[in-house]
Amino acid sequence: MSDEFDAILTAPSASTPAATPAQPLPAASANEALVTHAHIAVEAPGFGQFLDNWTLYRDPILCAVLSGAGLSALGVFVVLRRAVFVTATLSQAAGLGVALAFFAEIHYGLNVPPVAGALATSALFTWLAGARSAPRLSRETAVGFAFVAASASAVLVGDCISQEAHDIAAILFGTAVLVRPLDLALVAAGTSLSFAALFLFARALTFTGFDPEGARVQGLPVRRLEGMFWALFALEVSVATRALGSLPVFAFAVLPAAAGLVLANELRFALAFAVLFGTLSAALGYLGAFLFALPVGASQAAVAALFLLLASFCSRFRAR
Repeated sequence: MSDEFDAILTAPSASTPAATPAQPLPAASANEALVTHAHIAVEAPGFGQFLDNWTLYRDPILCAVLSGAGLSALGVFVVLRRAVFVTATLSQAAGLGVALAFFAEIHYGLNVPPVAGALATSALFTWLAGARSAPRLSRETAVGFAFVAASASAVLVGDCISQEAHDIAAILFGTAVLVRPLDLALVAAGTSLSFAALFLFARALTFTGFDPEGARVQGLPVRRLEGMFWALFALEVSVATRALGSLPVFAFAVLPAAAGLVLANELRFALAFAVLFGTLSAALGYLGAFLFALPVGASQAAVAALFLLLASFCSRFRAR
């Protein structure tokens, strides 16, 4: 079993009675105990053990499923805008914000909520990625600059926080197994807000994404709609990164959306497929990490990539 899950299952419980002095065992009993202990140590975790500890894993799975649903739905519009690299930039920026929050508390005594730090840096790098670049520089160059700056800064700040090294590693690389109730509540609120906004503005966001000039001619407030969308996306990325880490957030925001767009010709079906793949990637990735002793974030990202590969194969097979 991976160290992540093993740390949870072996953690002492508050209800566990105090240990009593060990009594000497007969030789035969001692040998039997050693054999039994060795068997348990090498036995692979099974689905029954996962169900037995369901109360421990319920909240993180629910948090991942909600994040997968919200990010994959928003990701459809990100992929349509051909702004996939912005997703990676925002996830790294959110990790930087969390690292800065730890840094401010440890070195300056400032109590900055990590989610607030993640949201602030995500908003800043959203502006940097979307700001008008120099005449000879493309928008992709600005996004690349923002990504490198966020990634390098997150690593450098994290290296300065030796006291919270484990927490920073979890934020940057997605090794979280358990989530705090506050993180779950924030992810649920962000996902609910995302679905509400998409229900109200999906057609307008599609129009502004495909043909912004035509949308302006039709009288749509393109700048405000785009600002609202990216602000909402930054919010969802921030709260999800704080709970899950950068890697699964990037995977949920891109891969299920791409799979949905590959399979469906209509936006509503693409959204449905994307949300389905996002939620399944979160749940199956977590289960696979438990059963095969794998890192959670990487497992969830791998399942999302597998769905995209299957969708691409089905699309080519259907085209024939």
